[in-house]
Parts: sequence; structure tokens; C-alpha cells
Amino acid sequence: MTTSRVPRSSPDGTRDDATNARLEQENAQLRQAVNSHATVDQAIGVLTATHRLAPAAGFEVLREVSQRTDIKLHVVAESVIAWALGQPLTEPVRQELDAAVHRRSRQQEASDGNAG
Repeated sequence: MTTSRVPRSSPDGTRDDATNARLEQENAQLRQAVNSHATVDQAIGVLTATHRLAPAAGFEVLREVSQRTDIKLHVVAESVIAWALGQPLTEPVRQELDAAVHRRSRQQEASDGNAG
């Protein structure tokens, strides 16, 4: 049995209030997800430029900082962007960011050394 996510219209062609509310909520969630993704991408760019990390490593750094500080990924990303614009990082984020960048830089150097 296949279920459809297409909203059913009333006989007069309009949607009911519950369907409209659900669609508005889904739309808001999708907008938030797109904005969050853009913020994470910008933070990866900051880490790539400032620490010469590959983009995949930049994402892993953000993920590690998020997990180790118990701060949502998009909030960590916002902090990194603000830092690039001159605002200070909170101490837990700064410490974890430094440690994660150091770990990823060593891993990247080791893999670069193995490639040559």
C-alpha cells in the first residue's frame, strides 16, 4: 500500500485547516533546514580558509565540537562565522575547536604523506 503526502482537497477544492497548518509547519521546518545548511557550509568555508582543512575535515571539526560541547551543530557554525567576523568564541567552543582542528590537521598531514 502506498501512501500519498499530497493533501486531499475538500469537495469544493479547498484544503481543511488541519492540512493547511501541517503544510505551514512543514514549510517552516524546510526553511529552517535550508538556512541551517547554509550556515554550516559558511562555517566550513571559514575553517577551510583559516586552518587549510579540506571541506570534509571542516565538517568533521564542526560535528566534533558540537558533540563534545553538546551544542547544536548550527549554533557551533554560527559561532565560527561570528568568530571570523571578529567576535570571541566561548571558552568551551574555542577549546574544542582548537583540539578538533589539531586532530584533523594531523590526520590530513598523515594522509598527504601517505599519498606521496
